[in-house]
Amino acid sequence: MRYAQIVLGPAGSGKSTYCSTLVRHAADSRRTINVVNLDPAAEYFDYQPMADIRELIHLDDAMQDEDMKFGPNGGLVFCMEYLLENVDWLEEQLGDVDDDYILFDCPGQIELYTHMTVMRQLAEILTQRLNFRLCAVFLIDSQFMVDGPKFLSGTMSALSVMVNLELPHVNIITKMDLLTKAARNQIDSYLEPDPHVLLGELSDSSSKWNKKYSRLSEALGKLIEDYSLVRFCPLNIRDEENIAD
Repeated sequence: MRYAQIVLGPAGSGKSTYCSTLVRHAADSRRTINVVNLDPAAEYFDYQPMADIRELIHLDDAMQDEDMKFGPNGGLVFCMEYLLENVDWLEEQLGDVDDDYILFDCPGQIELYTHMTVMRQLAEILTQRLNFRLCAVFLIDSQFMVDGPKFLSGTMSALSVMVNLELPHVNIITKMDLLTKAARNQIDSYLEPDPHVLLGELSDSSSKWNKKYSRLSEALGKLIEDYSLVRFCPLNIRDEENIAD
């Protein structure tokens, strides 16, 4: 049985940094973790991938084709669909070694995870055809979670990904080491999703949007509380104990 994480999240959320951090941490513990780059637009990452989608297709291939004429978003979708059509290439790159632990470093286009089917199809191939025990890891930048409305938005994004992929799921708030102490304390108050804390901030705002949609915000907060669907783990890559946890 092989094990893997499919590492997801918006652009700039720290997916590649997360992968390289786990690779180094595993090496320090005399263990091996391999990474597969599934981002056809990647320019740089601090690890040596065991497989790289750019060897199969690059985003520029889709964007510069005179017949297709894709933009960046359409090109990314095309590249991921092309991967599904050529899954034999991925299977060959991965080999058939047992007891592998692999991180799949995915693109940063959030639509791929929230409401399109391409990533769910990939997950099904990895679990059913390639015999992986798969876990989805959704990353979100801590700097976009430091107040009530943003935290509520991030939580709903995580929930959309969880529902769409139907996989065991872990949500991680990244870049905690870049926050001020006050911002870290603010996020800490949200980690046990209490809609009263979040809604208190929303109701204190004089925004016309918050006043008009207060009942919607309250319903979303109650949904999170009643079903305990979303939890976040804060990650500080400068803290070895935090990484080990």
